[in-house]
Amino acid sequence: MPTAPLDDDTTPPYPVGLRLAGRRVVVIGGGVVAQRRLPALLNAGADVVVVSPETTPAVQAMADSGELRWERRAYQAGDLADAWYAMIATSDPETNAAAAAEAEAERIFCARSDDASAATAWTPASGRAEGTVVAVLSGDPRRSVALRDAIVGGLRDGSLAAAHHRGRTAGVALVGGGPGDPELITVKGRRLLAEADVVVADRLAPRELLDELPPNVEVIDASKIPYGRFMAQEAINNALIEHARAGKFVVRLKGGDPYVFGRGMEELIACVEAGVPVVEVPGISSSISVPAAAGIPVTHRGVTHEFSVISGHVAPEDPRSLVDWDAAARMRGTLVLLMAVERIAAISAALVAGGRAPETPVAVIQEGTTAAQRVVRATLATVAEVVAAEEIRPPAIVVIGDVVALAV
Repeated sequence: MPTAPLDDDTTPPYPVGLRLAGRRVVVIGGGVVAQRRLPALLNAGADVVVVSPETTPAVQAMADSGELRWERRAYQAGDLADAWYAMIATSDPETNAAAAAEAEAERIFCARSDDASAATAWTPASGRAEGTVVAVLSGDPRRSVALRDAIVGGLRDGSLAAAHHRGRTAGVALVGGGPGDPELITVKGRRLLAEADVVVADRLAPRELLDELPPNVEVIDASKIPYGRFMAQEAINNALIEHARAGKFVVRLKGGDPYVFGRGMEELIACVEAGVPVVEVPGISSSISVPAAAGIPVTHRGVTHEFSVISGHVAPEDPRSLVDWDAAARMRGTLVLLMAVERIAAISAALVAGGRAPETPVAVIQEGTTAAQRVVRATLATVAEVVAAEEIRPPAIVVIGDVVALAV
């Protein structure tokens, strides 16, 4: 059967993955196109030789670091000898045609940046997600890139997954879900959530994410785990361990970041001591993201050089308190209080007594980053009264400092 002519770009290509580790690959040209293609070749372990009189600074840096060899001259006949693959990417059509002709004569597959119809190989729009290489060939580079981005994005955020295949072995993932907006969970966190067999969720974990889970995933509300003779945290630890030991991949979905007043370390220690594999996935902490969502920076040039995140779940006069409130009052920077709404009267009084100015601006942000977000402003002297009058309820973040006045 006769083969299709090389200029017939209507014939679909035959997709194949090249294993180039340790094999010679020649790149003719050192411009921007070559710069974009080289990282994938290097990641594949190819023995890359670039032939070009000049290169971009990035390509030169690759050569200087020993990642590839750079022949500082124009293409010459014979440059493709012993090559397994060639990429032709100069701005001179005659050079490209001559190199392509050599590749054809030597039966070396080659890609051409200037004329895909005259090439024997097409470079796909490719990307990686958790060990999977996605390569798209559509004949239209822009469409290929768009499809590649959609597929890789879906694999990374967990919205695209194989329904009957889970690559995860039994174990536990401690995942920070972020401040509340479901789009603010990390890419890794969302992907692991999509692979879960069991999800143990906090009250503050983004609820919309749970609605996206397949019906076969068991969702456990941590606040409703029967505690019996156990303390609440101990019961949660036991639930994680028992499900993992039963062969399940368990995601412990927490609000914010697991290690910022989230008891993530306690759960990590419990899993490690029980011999259960565990992975930690940081989350976007509400201490920074919620003020940002309200237009308040926790730092600003010329205003403050520091910010402190303080738990307000124990009142200043409580003997269990570990906070030096007098020291916090003397600081000139921003104070961000978590879990402080119910004790804001005692806390604000302690800060004023410690020397913080009563007129210091304060913002209280309820349900930050969600559709129900609400912001009230006050001063350190009036914040307790305002919180009571506005009926502010947890979860809420309290921001104290001059940065509050910067909000737009």
